[in-house]
Amino acid sequence: MGIFGASALMLIGVVWWATVGYLEEQTNAVLEDEIQGLLAEFGERGLPGLARVIQQRVTSNAGSPALYLLIDRNGGPIAGNLRGWPTQRPDSAGWYSLVSVNQDGKRIPIRGKASELRDGMRLLVANDLSRLAATRSLINDTFLWALGGGLVLALAGGFLMSSSVMRRIEAINRASREIMTGRLQRRMPVRGINDEFDQLSENLNLMLDRIDSLIEGVKSVADNIAHDLRTPLTRLRGRLENLSARPELDVELRDELGSALTEADHLLATFGALLRIARIESGTHDRELVDIDLPPLLQDAWELYQAVGEEKDITVTLGETNGRVRADRDLLFQAVCNLLDNAIKYGPPGSEVVLAVARSGDQTGISITDEGPGIPEAERGKVLDRFYRSASVAGIPGSGLGLSLVSAIAHYHGGRLVLDDNAPGLRATLRLPAPAPATAASFPEVAFAGPSR
Repeated sequence: MGIFGASALMLIGVVWWATVGYLEEQTNAVLEDEIQGLLAEFGERGLPGLARVIQQRVTSNAGSPALYLLIDRNGGPIAGNLRGWPTQRPDSAGWYSLVSVNQDGKRIPIRGKASELRDGMRLLVANDLSRLAATRSLINDTFLWALGGGLVLALAGGFLMSSSVMRRIEAINRASREIMTGRLQRRMPVRGINDEFDQLSENLNLMLDRIDSLIEGVKSVADNIAHDLRTPLTRLRGRLENLSARPELDVELRDELGSALTEADHLLATFGALLRIARIESGTHDRELVDIDLPPLLQDAWELYQAVGEEKDITVTLGETNGRVRADRDLLFQAVCNLLDNAIKYGPPGSEVVLAVARSGDQTGISITDEGPGIPEAERGKVLDRFYRSASVAGIPGSGLGLSLVSAIAHYHGGRLVLDDNAPGLRATLRLPAPAPATAASFPEVAFAGPSR
């Protein structure tokens, strides 16, 4: 609007200058011609002839803007319709610009030019500029209205154009946010009019197609490896177990076989986690989601890991558990167990792990806090990737797939895994959408009191 207004103002200024300037030039030209004609009359017929012509024009052209004044050497009027000679001095070109009072007492602007005659006589020919001033005022008003209307139209047009552009940008931003949440099959909207936004969207879609293809290729390789190796590893573990069961083995060999069985179990657990993540992310895990009461589920998880915590001298506490979520019970239970296992694994002896429900707006969160080394803020996004392990837990056994699996389960349910500082330790919160509101008769409130700390 500012650019349009400045352009319109410049254009209107040029038009105003040309129009008003042209009218003034025409007025000056008419006066010059009138003066030349009267001087010619004076040269041919002398003073009586000039006075007679002036008087005829004043009498016959009543109401005309033309004004005349012929004076003698003493300043006495000889002929004309002006009351007196102007007292102000003319400009460098000999023009007078002054204000006079007509017969009705109205002040009128006039412009004229004087000529010297012989014997000290002088002739002043002027024009009433009232009509020119009215025309100039009309032009000014018209231009002001045109400028104001143009600015209003520019504002409306700018608003419509900006709204259209912002709608297109918001559509791209919305698609980008959905892609960032994991919907890699989402694509930028294309209107089909082949404008700049369509070209941008098409290029982004081609880039996303390529990225999606590469990601799927990497996932496919990892998943195929995990699937193909799980069977021979299972057979290998069975053979190791059979060997370790032979009574003739000495203690040293039996210990080595036990270590090999442990490594085989670790590998099988890793491949199993990879396959579960792949199944969840690919959407092949298509069990129906149901409304779940959290108290029984969290009670089962607490009872399962309370004994595990006691072995490491870690207290596992069950806090507030009231709440409901819409989820797959098996996957949700596995996610909670993974988080509890991590909290106990990385917690120091004598510390406490707390399992509780934490609500945030329209979401229900399952929170597990520990007093371990925690995860630096810069690495909290990276630990959700497969096989990534924070430097703060170096030396502690693990595959780097636990949090990746929990994150995949959270995304599957439309939620997310949030990692925060517990000072000391880590607060891992599994935030899930709450189920649709229901009546008290359909879903009675369940109150559960866990054991005290």
